[in-house]
Amino acid sequence: MVAPLEILGALLVLFGLVLALFILRRYLLARNGATFDCSLRREHPRRASAWILGVARYGEDRLEWFRIFTVSPRPTRVLIRSQLDLLEWKQPGEQDVHSILPGAVIVRCTYGLDDPEIVELAMTRSDYTGFATWLESAPPGMQPFSA
Repeated sequence: MVAPLEILGALLVLFGLVLALFILRRYLLARNGATFDCSLRREHPRRASAWILGVARYGEDRLEWFRIFTVSPRPTRVLIRSQLDLLEWKQPGEQDVHSILPGAVIVRCTYGLDDPEIVELAMTRSDYTGFATWLESAPPGMQPFSA
């Protein structure tokens, strides 16, 4: 028969391993490029969508977005810089303030060429400055920054 303390010990070890995986994943993401905390929400015409907590990483021609609560090393969403246009930034509304990180602003973008979708990103004001600069600094021949 297994003692309750052995079960508790096994659960604590398992929790520690999962926590170590999250920390290792975050370290590896940051090691391969500039990262910042960034929540993401896609705008749907017929239903409200939820904010998803994540981390974004700049690439040369793309922004890779990773969910926080997963151990997958692959990005959940990849936004190609030439298909991303900044519409505006705004302060979060009452319905958003409890769903995103404190001090974040909401950045509304269109993404796609033929049938663009609205993508909202929540990031700190200083991360927004870096994001806007990254969009503006696209190499010659890429779609220009519009806002």
